[in-house]
Amino acid sequence: MRKHVLVSADDAETRVALLEADGTVDKEKALQKGPDSKFKVAELYLERRSTTSIVGNVYKGKVDNVVTGLEAAFVDIGLEKNGFLHVDEIVLPGVEIPKRGRGKTASAPGSSIADLLKPGQEITVQVVKDPLKSKGARLSMEIAIPGRFLVYSPQGEGVGVSRRLEDRERERLRRAAKNLDLEQGGVIIRTAAHGAKVEDIGRELPYLYKLAEVLERRVEETVAPAPVFQEADLPVRVVRDIASDDFEKAVVDNKKEYDRLVSFFQRTAPELVDRVELWEDDRSLFDVFGVEKSVQSTLSSRVDLPSGGYLIIDYTEALTVIDVNSGSFVGRGKGARLEDTITKTNLEAADEAVRQMRLRDIGGIIVIDFIDMARARNRDAVLKTLRKALANDKTKTFVVEISPLGLVEMTRQNVTDGVREIMTRPCRVCEGEGVVPSELTIAIGFARKMRELATANADAKALLLQINPRVTAEFTGQGGWMLKGIEAETGKKFFFEGSEGLPTDHIDLLLAGTLEEVQERAVPFRPGEEVHVQLIEPHMFKANDAVAKIDGYIVAVRDGMPFVGTRVMVRIESAGRNEAEAVIVDAGLGPAQTGIQSGNAVS
Repeated sequence: MRKHVLVSADDAETRVALLEADGTVDKEKALQKGPDSKFKVAELYLERRSTTSIVGNVYKGKVDNVVTGLEAAFVDIGLEKNGFLHVDEIVLPGVEIPKRGRGKTASAPGSSIADLLKPGQEITVQVVKDPLKSKGARLSMEIAIPGRFLVYSPQGEGVGVSRRLEDRERERLRRAAKNLDLEQGGVIIRTAAHGAKVEDIGRELPYLYKLAEVLERRVEETVAPAPVFQEADLPVRVVRDIASDDFEKAVVDNKKEYDRLVSFFQRTAPELVDRVELWEDDRSLFDVFGVEKSVQSTLSSRVDLPSGGYLIIDYTEALTVIDVNSGSFVGRGKGARLEDTITKTNLEAADEAVRQMRLRDIGGIIVIDFIDMARARNRDAVLKTLRKALANDKTKTFVVEISPLGLVEMTRQNVTDGVREIMTRPCRVCEGEGVVPSELTIAIGFARKMRELATANADAKALLLQINPRVTAEFTGQGGWMLKGIEAETGKKFFFEGSEGLPTDHIDLLLAGTLEEVQERAVPFRPGEEVHVQLIEPHMFKANDAVAKIDGYIVAVRDGMPFVGTRVMVRIESAGRNEAEAVIVDAGLGPAQTGIQSGNAVS
């Protein structure tokens, strides 16, 4: 799997795209015909000044609170929220702490976290998970300093090899590691070391030792709570993590980021410097290679499959659900069978579901609802395809077998916010719920409020309320039965005004007084008055008539249907509380003659 990195950066944000392909990316072909169909955007990363990831950063912190019931400590690291440190992540010199996993209680007396840490104690911690939603950062006292091929841990011991490598390659690297001059601490050989020579791996050790010395010196000089070590910039992190034999090129459209990548490779892998290329074309790098479309696609809940099926991705607080649908795909050929059609859709969905997980960086519990398959071999084929696709995902995952209901339950490590979370915010109307109360629901609630206002304004004969016209329509529509009932019950007349710009749940008492006082303000027109209006739509009940709306007030224009979408002069024949009836006087007027904009009227 060939890998390419595109980096697009400006003053506001830095975006990085990881492209994967079976063949090479032909830049000239991309410039002439658009993106090469051989490669796809596999992962997207986005950082802004206000949303920079702190994963990998090291802090000198101060223990704020120790909670024995959670076997955890909350550590002040100088951020808005305290970080969370579980007992399994505690490393203390000369103290052996048995690992028992979260949720399990200590089995031996004297092994409580309260015996290990005390409030006010200063400790060095590293962020292993960004603050997400209401939770603070996840911390660890086992410091890890990553390089291209190695991860060095000053408190560790021995040599480990990534489990993501094939058994044969792991064994080769394990043998090669015996030649490493490991003075102190421990190292883990990364997946990126696939095919690397022992000389290349060993060359990294002095560099990592030097970083560890700098880190130790800063810890001694720093007053807690404060940062002591910052992870590399986003482009360097991404390239560093994939810089193996599969890595072919990094294309950067920003000179500053280009220089940083070149500097990184000069220190760690001089042979790869020529794989970093500065994009100097006037066109957008992400547009030319089709990445911009992938960025925007992360905001949609629907993802189409090649055969005509589609996925629906639904995010909840507890988990993410990916629903598979056959859509317009009905099989191929006259002899197509339902089971074959379903299996074909599910196989495509398995590949695309993993791509979307990586693209959107979906973490936590994930449930994929495949279409039910009758045959066990077909279920096995879909699960095999899913696992094969996950093999390219560097994020830790755990997959459970397909259930009898066709569900696959899995977990994917959640480390940082994905592109979707960074680019969006909850809707200010629905607060992220996806639904809002209907106009009828709001109107029923307003009816109770109107009764309260009638009681509070006992001396008034009429009341003028400001509400959204769509809610007004619930009171005045269908013969106005709801409004008539309230007026009969309270003995008062209610008038309405408002615009579409008002929130649907807005209600305000504008005027309470005599019927004449309120009617004078509430009814904008008088019989015989001539006004200019914009006809916006046909009348709902009268086929030949049209409707104009001025701040929610309806003007029904007789025989106005042929003039919908134009501005006309009309004469008001009658004017009620919420609607006036009019006839056309002159249908030949345009904006230049009237001097007004759509939605307003002048007399």
